[in-house]
Amino acid sequence: MIRSLLSALLTSISMVAAAQTYPSKPVRMLVAFPPGGPVDIIARLVAPKMSETLGQPVVVENKVGASGNVATSEVAKSAPDGYTLLSHSSAYAVNPTLFDNPGYDPAKDLIPIAVVAQQANIILVNSSFPARTLEELKQAMQKGKLAFASPGAGTTPHLTAENLFHVHWKADVTHIPFKGAGPAVAGLLAGEPPIGCMAGSAPMSNIKSGKFRALAVSSAKRLAQMPDVPTLNELGYSGMEDYTWVGIFAPAGTPREIVQKLNEAVLKGIASADVRKRLDALAFEATAAPLAQTAEYVRAEVAKWAKVVRETGAKPE
Repeated sequence: MIRSLLSALLTSISMVAAAQTYPSKPVRMLVAFPPGGPVDIIARLVAPKMSETLGQPVVVENKVGASGNVATSEVAKSAPDGYTLLSHSSAYAVNPTLFDNPGYDPAKDLIPIAVVAQQANIILVNSSFPARTLEELKQAMQKGKLAFASPGAGTTPHLTAENLFHVHWKADVTHIPFKGAGPAVAGLLAGEPPIGCMAGSAPMSNIKSGKFRALAVSSAKRLAQMPDVPTLNELGYSGMEDYTWVGIFAPAGTPREIVQKLNEAVLKGIASADVRKRLDALAFEATAAPLAQTAEYVRAEVAKWAKVVRETGAKPE
């Protein structure tokens, strides 16, 4: 009994000492999706700012697979010392219901550090596709067999499209999941398929250049970058205010002092003028908040998307 109490005390002292000197070496941040998508963009935007505050490099590494589950599972099993972090999308909240065995439990295995930023999902088509409005897209889907692209099964763009196309429209349309937003953009540019749903940053330059046509956004209000594109709510689809968000997580058991340092580093980085300017240009809204508020938001998102997965019958592909 005395030995076990002594061991626990020594472990506690060791963790406090580690937290006080943290970080003493580079921090590794695993990005759950490929380069070019919102998760990668935000990770590479915020990592240098975190490095400035923490005094050690924050090294970004893309670890792709299973709609983000590969990176998530690896981080969940990593030492809870603050040196291995996860950058993930809102698919983090979707996958526990979408997959039979996602490899992690969001309530037990990881701690939310911050939900850094969010952006609306966009229903869009290749400019060669004849639909110029959402209603015209609906009519096209009801006339023939079509397909749509998403950044991957379980991403919120996938579920926004599933909800609209299958639940609301009852359309016979096939989902083509890509391994991230970058590859999905490439597929849409080639017209294979010509319809897609993606978060704002990845397709924005092609929307601006006229290669893609945006038909609707899933935000509460129109985007400043596309003031002529209506929201789904305006078009009669109430309750479809969906966002792709990017969060940073640490393994469960990471000392509170370290988690607090990481949260503060993100908040300071997001508050800088150059980061805000970049976020605005990419149609991101900064959402980083203190730890308690962050944890509450992630819990609510897990519950919300579990309901959507059940209602749409979405499956991993």
